[in-house]
Amino acid sequence: MDFKETFDKFIKDAKRVLKVSRKPDGKEYLDLAKVSAIGVVIVGGIGYLIVCFGYLIGL
Repeated sequence: MDFKETFDKFIKDAKRVLKVSRKPDGKEYLDLAKVSAIGVVIVGGIGYLIVCFGYLIGL
């Protein structure tokens, strides 16, 4: 596949995705915000534990 064929396929796929996508409603947006917040807290907690462990072993 050359560049033109690859680009045309990308444009076709992008149009298809935009056609089937929709704006989330309030409940769906709130659920997404909750899951994102939980993920941030978990990753932050793991990072905090790694730093504390580093201080304990003297790094």
